[in-house]
Amino acid sequence: MLHLTIEFSGGAELLFNNVKKHQIELPDNRKWTIKDLLAWIKDNLLKQKPELFIQDETIRPGILILVNDSDWDLLGNLTYELNDNDNITFISTLHGG
Repeated sequence: MLHLTIEFSGGAELLFNNVKKHQIELPDNRKWTIKDLLAWIKDNLLKQKPELFIQDETIRPGILILVNDSDWDLLGNLTYELNDNDNITFISTLHGG
């Protein structure tokens, strides 16, 4: 199994029943990418308003993704292959006024 820690903050946690941290396991019978993980999150963790999190099979603009505290843009974005014990953080940078 592939063990991951998924964290949501900056308001993104509101879409996940206010649960900020999730420990998940994914089958390791294939390579998992961030793109695969986003689809899995949408189907298994997201509780409301998917349009505020996912847009056209990627993350909605305004949500920063960190992989082990590094910006996912530096790691290949959607094509980054997940590793056991990765920590994936989603931080919403959009705030109402």
